[in-house]
Amino acid sequence: MASDINHQDGPDFSRRDESPAEDEPIHSPGSPRQTEYERIGGRTGSSFFQTLIHLLKGNIGTGLLGLPLAVKNAGLVVGPLSLLAMGIVAVHCMNLLVKCAHHLSAKMGKPFLSYGDAVEYGMENVSWLSRHSLWGRRVVNMFLNITQLGFCCVYFVFLSDNVKQVVETANGTTMNCHNNETAVIVPSYDSRLYMLFFLPFMIVLVFIRNLKYLAPLSFVANISMCISLILIYYHCLTLTVHEMDCLREEIVLMPGRSGAQFSVAPTRWQHFKEEVCWMLYQAVKLLYSFGIYITYALQFYVSAEILIPPAVACCGPRWALMVDLSIRVALVGLTCALAILIPELDLVISLVGSVSSSALALIFPPLLQIITFHNEDMKLWVMVKDIGISLIGFVGFVAGTYISIQEIVARNSSRHNGTHLHLQ
Repeated sequence: MASDINHQDGPDFSRRDESPAEDEPIHSPGSPRQTEYERIGGRTGSSFFQTLIHLLKGNIGTGLLGLPLAVKNAGLVVGPLSLLAMGIVAVHCMNLLVKCAHHLSAKMGKPFLSYGDAVEYGMENVSWLSRHSLWGRRVVNMFLNITQLGFCCVYFVFLSDNVKQVVETANGTTMNCHNNETAVIVPSYDSRLYMLFFLPFMIVLVFIRNLKYLAPLSFVANISMCISLILIYYHCLTLTVHEMDCLREEIVLMPGRSGAQFSVAPTRWQHFKEEVCWMLYQAVKLLYSFGIYITYALQFYVSAEILIPPAVACCGPRWALMVDLSIRVALVGLTCALAILIPELDLVISLVGSVSSSALALIFPPLLQIITFHNEDMKLWVMVKDIGISLIGFVGFVAGTYISIQEIVARNSSRHNGTHLHLQ
């Protein structure tokens, strides 16, 4: 995540052309090694607990709901093992990125290095890459903006679809929990209208420019998403147990011409549905949607920290706040517009994520460690390990891109064939 240094936290030294004041402490390369990642010359930003809350909230989003399908496609053995392995690799890459940024910030005498800054200064360690180091930062910032704003677009779709489902179900389901009778679901407004409804609430949320003030909301969002996940697991477990009980009770012995045959009474599902209140399902959707609503601000924060400071630096202090808020409104409006206008948004974001997310999470961090420490007695096995991780990320990039393009073509073809048949 980008830095949360701003005019509220202390002096802003995030740009390359600025450095701490002379009376502020500088950690030179020869000084004692820092034991924790601290901002040189600046006041403390978010506390450890606040950072931990944001870290959990920023990493637990809508993708969590897609893990069961991924495990199903991979298999009950390969799926969980692959998930564990990729989780370890991803966390390791995060650690590599932090270590490299920490090392380079102390070496260059900078208070803080963003992802793009770390790549830029790392490329300056290699003679034949130093001429293009600025492009390294630009590429990383571009991928970050595409990824984070893409997440924000998906959150608009997620919120609108889930709230729309809750409204339609509430209008078409009786309020009696002991006898759930679902009537004909009354169609609600188009999901794009729900996106427009959420737009002002998103704008108000991103006006919180300091992560310290966003921490309480992140904490509540974490609690709500944990409750929703507990309810989901509870439902899955009770459904499985109840199904087994129904199978034992309702398997009847029916005689046939070729002997005894077993058949299952078809009413067991209906019996189970009548015992569970529909409000439980809708509560899960609303709790998770609230968590995603707060997550929007955290994902948005990264792009805001990349795009807003250069624009604010071009104007005077009098207009700084107005420019800051205007860019935030424009970016939120852009994500809402993309969510409304792009028909295959889920597949487009999947394609973009295959490219940018693979590069940011798996390809760049190991390569950054190589170019940062290659002239500091870097061990051979560490270099081999980093190259291996980058190759794994590249394979994921190629495979994910191929599958995403294939799904986009297949969906467009099916839609075209359906329209052609309808016209006939």
